[in-house]
Amino acid sequence: MGPHPAVAAIRLAVRRVLHDVLTDTSAHRELTPSRSPHPAPSPPPAPPLVLVACSGGADSMALASALAFEAPKLGIRAGAVTVDHGLQPGSDLRAAEVVTRMTALGLDPIESLVVHVGRDGGPEAAARDARYAALDEAAERHGATAVLLGHTRDDQAETVLLGLARGSGIRSLSGMAAVSGAGGRYRRPFLHLDRQTARKACMVQSLPVWDDPHNADPAYTRSRLRHEGLPALEKALGKGVVEALARTAQLSRDDADALDAWAAQAESSVRDATGLLECAKLFALPPAVRRRIVRRAAIEAGAPAGALFARHIEEVDRLITGWRGQGAINLPGKVVAQRQGGRLVIRQG
Repeated sequence: MGPHPAVAAIRLAVRRVLHDVLTDTSAHRELTPSRSPHPAPSPPPAPPLVLVACSGGADSMALASALAFEAPKLGIRAGAVTVDHGLQPGSDLRAAEVVTRMTALGLDPIESLVVHVGRDGGPEAAARDARYAALDEAAERHGATAVLLGHTRDDQAETVLLGLARGSGIRSLSGMAAVSGAGGRYRRPFLHLDRQTARKACMVQSLPVWDDPHNADPAYTRSRLRHEGLPALEKALGKGVVEALARTAQLSRDDADALDAWAAQAESSVRDATGLLECAKLFALPPAVRRRIVRRAAIEAGAPAGALFARHIEEVDRLITGWRGQGAINLPGKVVAQRQGGRLVIRQG
């Protein structure tokens, strides 16, 4: 008799991602040239290391269990990292419990990282930034090929709705990518699985699960969306809302990627000999392509990507499409955009 369907689903999802990791690793080795014209036989490469980021919640516990089961069969080393944000009393004890659970699963290396959460962008964004910085550092230090994250289809649906509320364009509707980070470091095997499948997998494997009280705290936007917003949408529109939002994320990502590629190709054709953007040529481009070029130029000039919103780009776009002699526009990061002699000049103020 095979494993429970929920356990089989999480293991299959992880197995597919691990195969991708092996493929990517092999391709990288083949593309890395030898420094010697007559290289000596080299020892076999060390097996790749894949880490799982585990909070102790159902999603990441299910992910850790599947990684521990699948990795040895593929010759992959499997480790774990847990991040202590220090935002709740006893968070250090909770992190220690997670380390114990990861040890019981046979993962190695295992590390608990303590981070300082700032205030920039609000509590949720600050905690996320601190967490990813810690995971990046741990991956570098351990030489990990990939870090697995336990985001599910439900998380994806919430992310799409949050992006919709921000009104920042199709890229914000594309949610979380299955592969992201420097060199494709972060992998999200569960984006096509629902949260209930992960929880069921933990239950049938008798894995202890910690429910973060922040996930039920109405002070947090995502928590309100999870417990009030999505249930209200499902009541009004039916039970397929989560699946539809996740599908919207993938379709939006495909469209956004295509437009990004178009903008990258078009950018050189709208610059003059000195590298400045020519407004007449920008005006001739479709708005979605033009605004991407403007956004890229603003970021290159020093505007922080996370603080550069659609309204900023729309203001700059009016210098191209609705020129009435208006003055310079201030952008985040002390960047200034202005129109001079038919050219769009974006630079540090």
